[in-house]
Amino acid sequence: MPAPVLDDGVAIALAAESNGTAIPAPSNGISADEIALYDRQIRLWGIQAQERIRNANVLLITMKALANEIAKNLVLAGIGSLTIVDHEDVTEADLGAQFFLSAEEGHVGTNRALAASAAIRRLNPRVAVHVDTADIRSKGPSFFAPFDIVIATDLDPNTLNVINTATRLNKRAFYAAGSHGLFGFIFADLIEHDYVIERARSNMPTAVGPETHTRSVVAVSAKQDDDKVELVTKRELYSTWFLASDAAGLPREITASARRKRAVTPALSCLRALWSFVQETGRPPSHSREDLTRFTMLVNEKHKALGLPSETLRSELLRSFMQSIGTEVAPVTAVLGGQLAQDVINVLGRAQQPIQNMVVFDGNTMEATVYPLHPEGDLGYKLLLTVSAPDAIPPELWQQQQQPPQQPQE
Repeated sequence: MPAPVLDDGVAIALAAESNGTAIPAPSNGISADEIALYDRQIRLWGIQAQERIRNANVLLITMKALANEIAKNLVLAGIGSLTIVDHEDVTEADLGAQFFLSAEEGHVGTNRALAASAAIRRLNPRVAVHVDTADIRSKGPSFFAPFDIVIATDLDPNTLNVINTATRLNKRAFYAAGSHGLFGFIFADLIEHDYVIERARSNMPTAVGPETHTRSVVAVSAKQDDDKVELVTKRELYSTWFLASDAAGLPREITASARRKRAVTPALSCLRALWSFVQETGRPPSHSREDLTRFTMLVNEKHKALGLPSETLRSELLRSFMQSIGTEVAPVTAVLGGQLAQDVINVLGRAQQPIQNMVVFDGNTMEATVYPLHPEGDLGYKLLLTVSAPDAIPPELWQQQQQPPQQPQE
């Protein structure tokens, strides 16, 4: 069925229709005009990577300030197709940090994805932009199958879990992200992802085999036109949102070091407490005494479960986090959106190490730190093996990774 067309000729793919599939991205080669347009980035990551980016079909869910930044960066990079999904209407509050919207254009009261779509198209007319105004929670697992990458922003943890389950069933890469004023996060579940590192060949040959309990070297070869340069193919394994958002702990290299534990941002504990609160109540905490008491209790529980020292959890941080819930700060969404979009480009280009697997942004320190959050022990070993070959992670290496280093604590 052809997509409905607006008066200005803009086609909108409404996946709420019975077929529920997105229009595929073009698959033919890059034209001379496109090579000229994307010349600088082709020089960075090569023509083959740009072809993969050009043919990528990306789904972006919830068009708020963070998604605005992600859409801007992906469209300017020249992805093939972007489908944006949002069933909410634009409110006055949306106009503060969302640069695709304006009161002058009459966006207030119209669908948020539809209102943003025209400005997104103007950024790069070569990118096919489609709009779906249905609630993402109404979609079945098959809806996600046509997309190469699914990005879900500013959603509750239960909905993120459902979407991640669907992307796993369809073997699709998944990102989740959210912003809360001065704080935010990015989560990546690429299931199993291979990428190539190009580096100078050293005197010691690079060994094929595990490097960590999630990363392995799977192939090493010389560069075709320069035998002094080697191409190292690495493979990363990932945990699901369900595990990384609550059950998974920090890696041993952090928990075995007092100095490194003190350096972990307490914003991670606050985010986990927020997700648990929303799961319990179906809403974010208000400023009532009851909600403040319960949220503070949850933060302390999460902080302790992560093995972090209580003195790093200060009342000023809790107050700042609580005041940030439900707000959008443009500089924060710019940082998070830019980092997520860059990681998507890296994943499509297969030439850089991707996020593994949780980024936490703390606006008080202006730091975005990556934490690999995976279950420990036998459970973690078995769960990671569900997405890889049985011999990808030898049991002895996994057990070794779970043991504290043979060195005094700092």
